[in-house]
Amino acid sequence: MSLGDDHESSGGYGGTGQTRTRLPDSGDAFGDPRRRSSSRSLVTVVGVVVLLIAAIAFANRGDGDAESSGSGSDKAESSATAPTGKQPVKSKTGDIATGYAHTEQGAQSAATNYGIALGSADMYNLEKRHAIVNTVYAPDVAAAQLPEFDQVYSKESFLEKLGLSQDGAAPSGQTFVSRVVPVGTKVTSYNSSAASVALWYTSLFGLSGEGSKNPVTESWYTTTYQLKWVDGDWKVTGFTQKDGPVPVGRDQRASTAEDMSKAVEEYGGFTYAR
Repeated sequence: MSLGDDHESSGGYGGTGQTRTRLPDSGDAFGDPRRRSSSRSLVTVVGVVVLLIAAIAFANRGDGDAESSGSGSDKAESSATAPTGKQPVKSKTGDIATGYAHTEQGAQSAATNYGIALGSADMYNLEKRHAIVNTVYAPDVAAAQLPEFDQVYSKESFLEKLGLSQDGAAPSGQTFVSRVVPVGTKVTSYNSSAASVALWYTSLFGLSGEGSKNPVTESWYTTTYQLKWVDGDWKVTGFTQKDGPVPVGRDQRASTAEDMSKAVEEYGGFTYAR
Protein backbone atom coordinates (compact mmCIF):
# COMPACT_ATOMS: atom_id res chain seq x y z
CA MET A 1 0.00 0.00 0.00
CA SER A 2 1.27 3.39 -0.84
CA LEU A 3 0.47 5.75 1.95
CA GLY A 4 2.61 8.67 0.94
CA ASP A 5 5.51 10.48 2.50
CA ASP A 6 3.29 12.75 4.61
CA HIS A 7 1.34 9.99 6.28
CA GLU A 8 3.58 7.00 6.79
CA SER A 9 2.98 4.79 9.78
CA SER A 10 4.58 1.75 11.28
CA GLY A 11 1.51 -0.17 10.15
CA GLY A 12 1.60 1.35 6.69
CA TYR A 13 3.03 -0.07 3.55
CA GLY A 14 4.82 2.70 1.74
CA GLY A 15 4.62 6.07 0.07
CA THR A 16 3.42 7.52 -3.13
CA GLY A 17 6.76 9.19 -3.71
CA GLN A 18 7.15 12.15 -6.05
CA THR A 19 8.15 11.65 -9.66
CA ARG A 20 8.50 14.05 -12.58
CA THR A 21 5.49 13.80 -14.87
CA ARG A 22 5.38 15.29 -18.34
CA LEU A 23 1.79 16.16 -19.22
CA PRO A 24 0.40 16.07 -22.76
CA ASP A 25 1.02 19.25 -24.77
CA SER A 26 -2.04 21.50 -24.68
CA GLY A 27 -4.32 21.09 -27.67
CA ASP A 28 -2.60 17.86 -28.74
CA ALA A 29 -3.72 15.34 -26.14
CA PHE A 30 -5.23 13.14 -28.79
CA GLY A 31 -3.32 14.37 -31.84
CA ASP A 32 -4.47 15.63 -35.23
CA PRO A 33 -5.90 12.70 -37.33
CA ARG A 34 -4.60 14.22 -40.55
CA ARG A 35 -1.18 14.64 -39.01
CA ARG A 36 -1.12 11.00 -37.91
CA SER A 37 -2.18 9.77 -41.33
CA SER A 38 0.36 11.75 -43.32
CA SER A 39 3.28 10.92 -41.07
CA ARG A 40 2.62 7.20 -40.60
CA SER A 41 5.29 6.05 -43.07
CA LEU A 42 7.86 8.40 -41.56
CA VAL A 43 7.12 7.10 -38.06
CA THR A 44 7.53 3.52 -39.28
CA VAL A 45 10.92 4.25 -40.82
CA VAL A 46 12.13 6.11 -37.74
CA GLY A 47 10.93 3.26 -35.53
CA VAL A 48 12.88 0.68 -37.52
CA VAL A 49 16.02 2.80 -37.39
CA VAL A 50 15.70 3.26 -33.64
CA LEU A 51 15.28 -0.49 -33.12
CA LEU A 52 18.35 -1.26 -35.24
CA ILE A 53 20.46 1.28 -33.35
CA ALA A 54 19.29 -0.13 -30.02
CA ALA A 55 20.04 -3.70 -31.11
CA ILE A 56 23.55 -2.78 -32.26
CA ALA A 57 24.22 -0.88 -29.03
CA PHE A 58 23.13 -3.78 -26.86
CA ALA A 59 25.12 -6.25 -28.92
CA ASN A 60 28.29 -4.17 -28.62
CA ARG A 61 27.76 -3.65 -24.91
CA GLY A 62 27.28 -7.35 -24.38
CA ASP A 63 30.58 -8.13 -26.13
CA GLY A 64 32.41 -5.58 -24.02
CA ASP A 65 30.96 -6.92 -20.80
CA ALA A 66 31.95 -10.45 -21.70
CA GLU A 67 35.52 -9.45 -22.33
CA SER A 68 35.91 -7.30 -19.23
CA SER A 69 34.14 -9.49 -16.68
CA GLY A 70 36.54 -12.40 -16.89
CA SER A 71 36.08 -15.84 -15.39
CA GLY A 72 36.68 -14.55 -11.88
CA SER A 73 33.68 -12.19 -11.77
CA ASP A 74 32.18 -11.89 -8.31
CA LYS A 75 28.82 -10.48 -9.50
CA ALA A 76 25.82 -12.06 -7.82
CA GLU A 77 23.83 -14.28 -10.14
CA SER A 78 20.09 -13.70 -10.36
CA SER A 79 17.68 -16.59 -10.04
CA ALA A 80 15.58 -16.49 -13.18
CA THR A 81 11.92 -17.39 -13.09
CA ALA A 82 11.48 -20.67 -14.96
CA PRO A 83 8.52 -23.00 -15.52
CA THR A 84 8.71 -26.06 -13.28
CA GLY A 85 5.53 -27.86 -14.28
CA LYS A 86 4.33 -27.64 -10.69
CA GLN A 87 1.16 -25.87 -9.66
CA PRO A 88 2.30 -22.56 -8.07
CA VAL A 89 -0.66 -22.26 -5.69
CA LYS A 90 -3.32 -24.67 -4.58
CA SER A 91 -6.26 -22.42 -3.81
CA LYS A 92 -7.57 -18.91 -3.22
CA THR A 93 -8.93 -17.14 -0.18
CA GLY A 94 -11.22 -14.51 -1.63
CA ASP A 95 -9.20 -12.97 -4.45
CA ILE A 96 -5.81 -13.79 -2.91
CA ALA A 97 -3.83 -16.86 -3.93
CA THR A 98 -3.01 -19.13 -0.97
CA GLY A 99 -1.67 -22.63 -0.41
CA TYR A 100 1.97 -22.11 -1.41
CA ALA A 101 4.66 -24.75 -1.69
CA HIS A 102 6.84 -25.36 1.37
CA THR A 103 9.92 -24.21 -0.55
CA GLU A 104 11.95 -21.07 -1.23
CA GLN A 105 10.02 -20.57 -4.45
CA GLY A 106 6.76 -20.92 -2.56
CA ALA A 107 7.89 -18.25 -0.09
CA GLN A 108 8.75 -15.90 -2.97
CA SER A 109 5.35 -16.43 -4.56
CA ALA A 110 3.62 -15.80 -1.25
CA ALA A 111 5.54 -12.59 -0.54
CA THR A 112 4.84 -11.27 -4.05
CA ASN A 113 1.11 -11.97 -4.09
CA TYR A 114 0.66 -10.78 -0.51
CA GLY A 115 2.52 -7.58 -1.39
CA ILE A 116 0.14 -6.99 -4.29
CA ALA A 117 -2.86 -7.39 -1.99
CA LEU A 118 -1.43 -5.15 0.71
CA GLY A 119 -0.69 -2.46 -1.88
CA SER A 120 -4.11 -2.53 -3.51
CA ALA A 121 -6.95 -0.01 -3.42
CA ASP A 122 -8.99 -2.56 -1.43
CA MET A 123 -6.92 -1.69 1.65
CA TYR A 124 -8.82 1.62 1.81
CA ASN A 125 -12.14 -0.15 2.40
CA LEU A 126 -12.73 -1.42 5.95
CA GLU A 127 -14.34 -4.77 5.08
CA LYS A 128 -11.89 -5.60 2.29
CA ARG A 129 -8.91 -4.49 4.39
CA HIS A 130 -9.85 -6.87 7.20
CA ALA A 131 -10.21 -9.73 4.71
CA ILE A 132 -6.76 -9.02 3.24
CA VAL A 133 -4.97 -8.71 6.58
CA ASN A 134 -6.61 -11.85 7.97
CA THR A 135 -5.56 -13.75 4.83
CA VAL A 136 -1.93 -12.71 4.41
CA TYR A 137 -0.84 -12.36 8.05
CA ALA A 138 -0.29 -15.11 10.58
CA PRO A 139 -3.42 -15.28 12.80
CA ASP A 140 -1.76 -13.99 15.97
CA VAL A 141 -0.07 -11.15 14.08
CA ALA A 142 -3.23 -10.18 12.18
CA ALA A 143 -5.10 -9.64 15.44
CA ALA A 144 -2.45 -7.15 16.53
CA GLN A 145 -2.04 -5.47 13.14
CA LEU A 146 -5.70 -4.80 12.34
CA PRO A 147 -6.15 -1.93 14.82
CA GLU A 148 -2.98 -0.27 13.49
CA PHE A 149 -4.10 -0.60 9.88
CA ASP A 150 -7.56 0.73 10.75
CA GLN A 151 -6.08 3.72 12.51
CA VAL A 152 -3.97 4.64 9.49
CA TYR A 153 -6.56 4.05 6.77
CA SER A 154 -9.60 5.40 8.62
CA LYS A 155 -8.23 8.84 9.41
CA GLU A 156 -10.69 11.29 7.91
CA SER A 157 -7.98 13.87 7.25
CA PHE A 158 -5.87 11.24 5.46
CA LEU A 159 -8.71 10.13 3.19
CA GLU A 160 -9.75 13.71 2.47
CA LYS A 161 -6.20 14.57 1.49
CA LEU A 162 -6.25 11.74 -1.03
CA GLY A 163 -9.65 12.80 -2.29
CA LEU A 164 -11.40 9.64 -1.09
CA SER A 165 -14.63 9.12 0.84
CA GLN A 166 -14.71 7.45 4.26
CA ASP A 167 -15.13 4.02 2.63
CA GLY A 168 -12.22 4.58 0.23
CA ALA A 169 -14.33 5.43 -2.83
CA ALA A 170 -13.09 7.88 -5.45
CA PRO A 171 -15.11 10.98 -6.41
CA SER A 172 -17.63 10.62 -9.23
CA GLY A 173 -15.91 10.50 -12.61
CA GLN A 174 -12.51 9.55 -11.16
CA THR A 175 -10.70 6.25 -10.56
CA PHE A 176 -8.58 5.53 -7.49
CA VAL A 177 -5.37 3.72 -8.45
CA SER A 178 -3.20 1.87 -5.94
CA ARG A 179 -1.35 -0.98 -7.57
CA VAL A 180 1.90 -2.83 -6.91
CA VAL A 181 3.76 -4.12 -9.97
CA PRO A 182 6.47 -6.64 -8.95
CA VAL A 183 9.84 -6.59 -10.71
CA GLY A 184 11.72 -9.31 -8.84
CA THR A 185 12.25 -11.15 -5.57
CA LYS A 186 15.22 -12.35 -3.54
CA VAL A 187 15.33 -14.79 -0.63
CA THR A 188 17.49 -13.28 2.11
CA SER A 189 17.08 -16.16 4.57
CA TYR A 190 15.23 -19.46 4.63
CA ASN A 191 14.56 -22.53 6.75
CA SER A 192 11.64 -24.92 7.03
CA SER A 193 9.73 -22.71 9.48
CA ALA A 194 10.60 -19.14 8.43
CA ALA A 195 11.74 -17.13 5.44
CA SER A 196 12.71 -13.58 4.56
CA VAL A 197 11.91 -12.41 1.03
CA ALA A 198 12.77 -9.04 -0.52
CA LEU A 199 10.29 -7.80 -3.15
CA TRP A 200 11.37 -5.07 -5.59
CA TYR A 201 8.45 -3.33 -7.26
CA THR A 202 7.02 -0.18 -8.74
CA SER A 203 3.89 1.37 -7.29
CA LEU A 204 1.17 3.31 -9.13
CA PHE A 205 -0.83 5.62 -6.88
CA GLY A 206 -3.30 8.48 -7.27
CA LEU A 207 -6.64 9.57 -8.67
CA SER A 208 -7.15 9.34 -12.41
CA GLY A 209 -9.83 11.50 -13.99
CA GLU A 210 -10.65 15.01 -15.05
CA GLY A 211 -10.06 17.52 -12.27
CA SER A 212 -7.91 15.20 -10.15
CA LYS A 213 -5.65 17.04 -7.72
CA ASN A 214 -3.66 13.85 -7.07
CA PRO A 215 -2.75 12.41 -10.50
CA VAL A 216 -1.36 8.88 -10.72
CA THR A 217 2.37 8.81 -10.05
CA GLU A 218 5.01 6.09 -10.08
CA SER A 219 7.33 5.17 -7.19
CA TRP A 220 9.88 2.40 -6.58
CA TYR A 221 10.40 0.40 -3.39
CA THR A 222 11.89 -2.77 -1.95
CA THR A 223 9.89 -4.40 0.83
CA THR A 224 11.35 -7.31 2.77
CA TYR A 225 8.68 -9.62 4.16
CA GLN A 226 9.20 -11.88 7.15
CA LEU A 227 7.22 -15.09 6.65
CA LYS A 228 6.56 -18.17 8.76
CA TRP A 229 5.07 -21.54 7.93
CA VAL A 230 1.65 -21.71 9.61
CA ASP A 231 -0.98 -24.43 9.15
CA GLY A 232 0.38 -25.53 5.78
CA ASP A 233 1.01 -22.12 4.24
CA TRP A 234 3.35 -19.12 4.29
CA LYS A 235 2.07 -16.12 6.25
CA VAL A 236 3.44 -12.63 6.92
CA THR A 237 4.70 -11.73 10.37
CA GLY A 238 6.28 -8.37 9.56
CA PHE A 239 8.08 -6.27 6.96
CA THR A 240 10.54 -3.45 6.39
CA GLN A 241 10.59 -1.09 3.44
CA LYS A 242 13.06 1.17 1.69
CA ASP A 243 13.05 3.35 -1.43
CA GLY A 244 14.39 2.06 -4.72
CA PRO A 245 16.30 0.95 -6.61
CA VAL A 246 14.88 3.68 -8.85
CA PRO A 247 15.60 3.62 -12.61
CA VAL A 248 16.19 6.75 -14.68
CA GLY A 249 12.84 7.84 -16.11
CA ARG A 250 12.46 8.23 -19.85
CA ASP A 251 11.09 11.45 -21.27
CA GLN A 252 7.77 9.92 -22.30
CA ARG A 253 4.53 11.82 -22.67
CA ALA A 254 2.12 11.09 -19.82
CA SER A 255 -1.16 9.45 -20.81
CA THR A 256 -4.39 11.36 -20.54
CA ALA A 257 -6.61 10.88 -17.48
CA GLU A 258 -9.13 9.05 -19.66
CA ASP A 259 -6.54 6.60 -21.00
CA MET A 260 -5.15 5.93 -17.52
CA SER A 261 -8.59 5.22 -16.04
CA LYS A 262 -9.44 2.94 -18.96
CA ALA A 263 -6.19 1.00 -18.60
CA VAL A 264 -6.67 0.44 -14.87
CA GLU A 265 -10.21 -0.83 -15.43
CA GLU A 266 -9.35 -3.10 -18.38
CA TYR A 267 -5.99 -4.57 -17.35
CA GLY A 268 -6.16 -7.00 -14.46
CA GLY A 269 -3.25 -8.23 -12.35
CA PHE A 270 -1.46 -11.56 -12.29
CA THR A 271 -0.84 -14.32 -9.78
CA TYR A 272 2.95 -14.36 -9.47
CA ALA A 273 4.88 -17.56 -8.94
CA ARG A 274 8.45 -18.78 -9.16
